[in-house]
Amino acid sequence: MTTFSYKATDASGRILRGTLDAVDEREVVARLQGMNCIPIRIEASQGELGKFSLGGSFRIPDLFQRVSQRDVLFFTQDLHALLEAGLAMDKALSILINVAENDKFKEVVAGILKSIEGGNSLSEALANYPKVFSTLYINMTRAGEAGGVLPGVLERLGVFLENAQDLRDYITSAMVYPLFLVFVGGVSIIIMLTFVIPKFSVIFADMGQAMPLSTKMLLGLSNGLRAYWWLIAGFIIGAVFLIRRYIQTPAGRLKADHLKLKTPVVGKLVKSVEVARFSRTLGTLIKSGVPILMALQLVMEIVANKIIAGSLKIVYDRVKEGDSLSSPLTQEGIFPPLAVQMISVGEETGKLDQMLLRVAENYEKVVRAMIKRFVNLLEPAMILAMGLLVGFIVISMLMAVFSMNDIAF
Repeated sequence: MTTFSYKATDASGRILRGTLDAVDEREVVARLQGMNCIPIRIEASQGELGKFSLGGSFRIPDLFQRVSQRDVLFFTQDLHALLEAGLAMDKALSILINVAENDKFKEVVAGILKSIEGGNSLSEALANYPKVFSTLYINMTRAGEAGGVLPGVLERLGVFLENAQDLRDYITSAMVYPLFLVFVGGVSIIIMLTFVIPKFSVIFADMGQAMPLSTKMLLGLSNGLRAYWWLIAGFIIGAVFLIRRYIQTPAGRLKADHLKLKTPVVGKLVKSVEVARFSRTLGTLIKSGVPILMALQLVMEIVANKIIAGSLKIVYDRVKEGDSLSSPLTQEGIFPPLAVQMISVGEETGKLDQMLLRVAENYEKVVRAMIKRFVNLLEPAMILAMGLLVGFIVISMLMAVFSMNDIAF
C-alpha cells in the first residue's frame, strides 16, 4: 500500500485535501468518486517512491511571487482533470483560483476567467498573458478548441510540460553539488589569502630571511588581493556585464551558440537537449492536430540555439515546398542519423507523432546519462583542483617556515 495525498472538490466547489492509503492512483480516484468528489491532483507522498515529487510545498520561485513553469504545469493538469470530469470551463477556473497557491498566478487565473465570461475563448484569454503562457501553449489550446478535443490537448500539454520540468529539475539538481564545491572552495581560498597568510607575512618580514619563490608569489597575490580587491571585483563584474550584453546581440548570440556546438562535451550535450526538445514539441503538436508547417514554426521559436534554429528554418522551407521532414534534416546534419531514420520510418508508416515522441524519450535518457557522467567526472576534478590550490598555499607557507632554520643567530 502507498500513501497518496489528494486535492479534490465536492459538489459545492469546496476544496478538500487529505491522504489515502491505496494500491495505485486509480483506486484513489475510485474512492474519491465514491465520496462524490472530483479529484484534481493525486500524488504519492514523498519518500514512498524514492522520487522527487513535483508537489513539494517549498519552492524557491514562490519566495519572489513570480509565476513559474511549475505553476503552469499544475494549472494544466488540474484544468484537464476538471474538464475531463465534466465541469464547465468557468466552474473549473473558479475552482482553480481557490487552488492556486501563488498569489500572482491566482490573479492570472482570475483574469482568464473574467475574459472567458466576457465571451472570449480559452486560447484568446491565455493570449493576454504572453509572459506566462508560451505561443506553443496558446496555439495547442487553439487547436484543441477548433477540433473539440480540448481536454485531450490539455492532457498532452501536461505530459509535455511535466517532461520538460523533470529534465530541468534533473539538470539543476545534478549541478547543485559541483556549484556548492566551487563556492565553498573559493570562499576558503579567499579567506586564507586575505586573513591567514597576512599573519605569516608579518613574521617573515621581521625575520629578514630570503623566502622561497613560491612563498613570494603567494604573498604577492595576497597583498594584491587585499589592496586591489575592489579593482578585481569591478573588473570581473564589468567583464561579465559586457559579455552578457554582447551575447544578447544577434551577432554575439550566434557566436556563443556556435562556440557551444564546437565545444567537445558541451556541444554534444546541447545537440542532444535540442533534439529532445524539438522531437517532443513537434510530436506533441502534430498529435494535437496542429498542421506540420505551423508546428515547425512554433518549434523554431522555442529552440534555444540559434545555429540549430537557422537550420530548422531551412527544413521548414523545404517542407513547405513539398519535401519530407527527414530529407532536409539529413542534409542539414543537425540530427543524429538514428533519430532521422526513426523520423523517416514515422513518415512512411503515418505515425510521425509517435516516432517523434519516441525519439524525444530516447534523447532525454541520453541527456540524463551524459549529465550524470559529466557530474561524476566534474566532482573529483574540482576536488583535485581545490586540493592542489590549498596544497600549494600550505607547502609555500611550510617552505618559508622551514627556511627559518637557516637563519644565523
